[in-house]
Amino acid sequence: MLARIGAVTLPSPVLTASGTAGHSDELAAFFDLTTIGAVVVKSMATFEWKGNPPPRLHAVDGGMINAVGLQGSGVEQWIRDGLPRLTARGARVVASIWGFRESEYVEAAQSLAAVSDQLTAVEVNLSCPNLDHARTMFAHDAAQSSRVIAGVRAAFTDGSRRTASGSAPSELPIWAKLSPNTDRLVDIAGVVASAGADAVVLVNTVLGMRIDTETRRPVLGNGGGGLSGSAIHAVAVRSVFDVRAAHPQLPIIGVGGVARAEHAIELMLAGAQAVQVGTATFADPRTTVKVQRGMTRWARQHGVSSWGEIVGAAH
Repeated sequence: MLARIGAVTLPSPVLTASGTAGHSDELAAFFDLTTIGAVVVKSMATFEWKGNPPPRLHAVDGGMINAVGLQGSGVEQWIRDGLPRLTARGARVVASIWGFRESEYVEAAQSLAAVSDQLTAVEVNLSCPNLDHARTMFAHDAAQSSRVIAGVRAAFTDGSRRTASGSAPSELPIWAKLSPNTDRLVDIAGVVASAGADAVVLVNTVLGMRIDTETRRPVLGNGGGGLSGSAIHAVAVRSVFDVRAAHPQLPIIGVGGVARAEHAIELMLAGAQAVQVGTATFADPRTTVKVQRGMTRWARQHGVSSWGEIVGAAH
């Protein structure tokens, strides 16, 4: 059954989550990438970034905590090396971008405009530190989130730019990935939609920390990190439910603790048109396709012939 996220139509409502599927076609060793909705690659900046000091990952009850720090070689190298590998596989590709400043998001989008005809959407990771605002997250600041989304939107509608084939850039759908670490999530979702976001991705990791009782020091080299996995699933469900209630026309991609079909169905019942599978792929790289197959079985057993029948049904 097809999944519809605003103007985007996908053959499946199941996607990978940024940061957990690699920079390119790494998961192709485990399943055919064309069988899922889309591959959302790891977030990229315009520059190379080494990330945080090790240790970067630590298993916790119900998931993991990480402080990888958005390590990557930058958008230009991904366009040269990573994107061609994905397109050769026939995968539908969602590029994810980040920056420390508003201008860096715009620069990343401008680089992607040249290959917009090869992309399904661009995910704007607003849940990262903002150096221009005392290291708060963009996703915690409605005004700055709005400016980032508006700037990214403008980058894909700039008539002076051209793709590699010489055509004008495609006006890519823009998905804003938001943070659950704020009591303003519902308001910010409305703000980014007004600024030009076609959908919101709910949610990114929950801020957390673990301390080693022997060394008496944090287990991660960066101190704290982001908690993900089944431990945050209920947070994701509540976030999707609240945003759907406040903004019934805003498309939502739900993410957080999806390890089996029932988790994905729950997010759709809360109001998501599609879901992303992330942390569970570290335990089993085939989780994305297993979730997808399980959802198909669930739909057949419950007489569901269209995913639209269950989106927001919990309301």
